[in-house]
Amino acid sequence: MSIWTIRFPKTLAAFVSLTAILLAACVAPAQPAQMQSDAAAAEGEGPIYIGVSGPLTGPNARYGEQWKNGFDLALEEINGAGGINGRPLEYIFEDTQSDPKQSVVVAQKFVADPRIIVELGDFSSGASMAASQIYQRGGLVQFGFTNSHPDFTNAGGDYTWSNSVTQDQASPALAEYAVTDLGLTRLAVLYLNTDWGKTTFDLFAVRAEELGAEIVSSAAYLAEEKDFRSALTSARDANPNGIILISYQADGALIAQQLQQVGLDLPVVGASSMQSPDFLELGGEAAEGVYIRGQFLPTDPRPEIKNVVDRYIAKYNETPDYFAIHAYDTMNLIAQAIELGGPTREGIHSALPQLKDVPSVIYGKASFDPETRRVKDPQFVNLQVQGGEFVLWDGVKPDVQ
Repeated sequence: MSIWTIRFPKTLAAFVSLTAILLAACVAPAQPAQMQSDAAAAEGEGPIYIGVSGPLTGPNARYGEQWKNGFDLALEEINGAGGINGRPLEYIFEDTQSDPKQSVVVAQKFVADPRIIVELGDFSSGASMAASQIYQRGGLVQFGFTNSHPDFTNAGGDYTWSNSVTQDQASPALAEYAVTDLGLTRLAVLYLNTDWGKTTFDLFAVRAEELGAEIVSSAAYLAEEKDFRSALTSARDANPNGIILISYQADGALIAQQLQQVGLDLPVVGASSMQSPDFLELGGEAAEGVYIRGQFLPTDPRPEIKNVVDRYIAKYNETPDYFAIHAYDTMNLIAQAIELGGPTREGIHSALPQLKDVPSVIYGKASFDPETRRVKDPQFVNLQVQGGEFVLWDGVKPDVQ
């Protein structure tokens, strides 16, 4: 059974603010608390607690919900098999709305709580990086499993880890799918006006141009926008032969629908963040045919994948998306770190560099580069929406001029 707490913060700016930086700078090293935490955790007989910082309300709440589904499926298996040396593994989920100011507050709370031996999150790199120094000073590993910013694991230090691909890896891969595999050469790009969106666009554009494509139109948009027709009309007038969406699932679905309204009947290629049943449901017919550069195929017939997907569908009555399965993988990885290093903060810190070939639905087997504190050799998969579901791309290029 998981423990999760919901906070309802006010809506705040989406970027790292001066307030967040000052709060982080004011946090004193928590060495006595850490030593007390490690001693109590090592000798305890009750649950082993993990802290989770992420969105359960606000515009990114769906991602937090998918995390929770993946965590709970993993814990059902871990605790059903006796937990870790007879102790159940549980988590405390603090809602930050993925806001940097709230992630700082949660970081202070987790560092001061001797029960918490490792932290997972936050959802966005910006929210995580605002809190990284707090976790570093407190001797508490911050495991940002969806943090793709290239500088994330440098933001804190040796207590900052991730099994997420970086934008340095994912953005060029998206360009290679669009340009090399699909043959699109004149690209119109719409991207979220966030740190993630802008960084992804910049890296995508560099690689696309290296491959011989031209960015004929680009437009940034805010997460709360609903009407994209002006940007799409400008894109249409630039005469592209492909549309690139650096979007999340809900806004990506809206853009796909509005493409038809402005007469843009072109191949659409989306980032892996759009690979979700929500995109299919919200996009409806407009989602049909969209290409996605993903990392996970729910219909993969390999037993190690099919068994997990089948259990997820049986439990939640829906197909898992990448974020749910990545959360499932992450909980299992952290459980192995606890078994290897012991149920303490320092035990987690010492175990992560030693983990090798951890079974993973997303990666097959996951190992870390101890220098970058990132997972080695990420994998990508070319997908397309056909018949209302994500399937492997059949290799047939779209007919474009």
